[in-house]
Amino acid sequence: MSFYSHHVFFCTNQREAGRDCCNNHGASDLLDYAKDRIRELGLKGEGKVRVQKAGCLDRCDLGPVLVIYPEETWYTFIDREDIDEIISEHIVNGRVVERLKLPDHA
Repeated sequence: MSFYSHHVFFCTNQREAGRDCCNNHGASDLLDYAKDRIRELGLKGEGKVRVQKAGCLDRCDLGPVLVIYPEETWYTFIDREDIDEIISEHIVNGRVVERLKLPDHA
């Protein structure tokens, strides 16, 4: 059994000036928001959910992006409402949020 039921990685990569990246689209702020929401909902910890930052996940052209394991589901997001929907639907209810899901291969 995995140490966490879900492991969520947010790309927070910051590229050199002028190059598009996830952090230019608010990824770090939404990572902090997701961590707070997971904690508020009592979903944080061993056997539950871990949310953390990652370096470049090589999908910046589709960003901002996050990936949830063990399902290996990739999402894009724009705002807190998208993060709330991913938490509620995917993490809590086990349903993929199709409108935010990235293709397996771009």
